[in-house]
Amino acid sequence: MILYSPLFSSGITPRVKTTSSSSPPTRVNSEASTAGSLAPDSFCPSGFCSCGRRRFIEAAVTSSLFPTCPSPSVASKSQSDDYTATLRKVHPPRPDWYEEFYASVLNTGMQSYEDEIAGYKSELFAKLKGKAEQVLEIGIGTGPNLRYYGADDGVRVFGVDPNKKMERYAQAAAVAAGLPLSNFEFIQAVGEAIPLDDASVDAVVGTLVLCSVKDVNKTLKEIKRVLRPGGLYLFVEHVAAKDGTTLRFIQSVLDPLQQTLADGCHLTRETGTDISRSGFSGVELSMTSLSSTSIINPQIYGIACK
Repeated sequence: MILYSPLFSSGITPRVKTTSSSSPPTRVNSEASTAGSLAPDSFCPSGFCSCGRRRFIEAAVTSSLFPTCPSPSVASKSQSDDYTATLRKVHPPRPDWYEEFYASVLNTGMQSYEDEIAGYKSELFAKLKGKAEQVLEIGIGTGPNLRYYGADDGVRVFGVDPNKKMERYAQAAAVAAGLPLSNFEFIQAVGEAIPLDDASVDAVVGTLVLCSVKDVNKTLKEIKRVLRPGGLYLFVEHVAAKDGTTLRFIQSVLDPLQQTLADGCHLTRETGTDISRSGFSGVELSMTSLSSTSIINPQIYGIACK
């Protein structure tokens, strides 16, 4: 059952237009891609997302409260050092065996979840088709989302994850999805410090990632920073159950253990509220509960427009 409670609604159906290509993203210490990019102002004309059937929700705080940084033409070495320092601070180096074990478990242990969430993801990613060429996925992990958008014409994907052992699994997922490895780049980094230039991607994808980042608000600011004006942020996250419920009590009790066993995953974050208040021009958000995720419920999914 889907629970849906919009803050605001609009009956306007946005129109979509195709515009000329803009420059591709520049990565720190990396050559820029030669692929083009669709102009993201075609996504959200006049501040509205072209988000399909569901109603539009205005973000609770306007984007003027969270201005993006000016866009540099070339990232400096000092910036590269900052990204590396943040990676080590947020995700301290772990033994190779642990990183490989965690990647392997994630690759094989999430199949029942992926099977159940597939319908929601299909609906969500269908709204991205044809609207983005430069895509950043934060917390890409083993690449389960690539099958939904990796085969789109001309798409280039930057996959960010702090665990380097995820790379070979993500590459295999890219190949299986029909995404040439020449159009896929794995970047070892964290969401709090994304090594891409300002306003450099058409879309950002993040599923089950804001539960485990150290700083949710900083990660959301980074997502907005790298998105071009009108760009889209697609998300699927689990959030805290309603206050006063038995499930919320269980989540509160087990939260410290969950953080230890699941690489920093929190059970009690109000991620939907965080996204709505982060200054996107519009947020479309829906909620559901899944039988395969036990205490990791409810789940939210949707699109935010810069």
